[in-house]
Amino acid sequence: MAHKISDECISCGACAGACPVGAISEGDGKYVVDADACIDCGACEGECPTGAITA
Repeated sequence: MAHKISDECISCGACAGACPVGAISEGDGKYVVDADACIDCGACEGECPTGAITA
């Protein structure tokens, strides 16, 4: 199950830099996870300053 980014996202980009497979990109008003590319490693969760990323 791919991680998801909620509306708490402040578009800081920390998660995108932490993703080892490049599954996170800037979307419309917040960052988004490409579910097909996400390997569910959780690296992004620890980097998010607002806790907007969940499994």
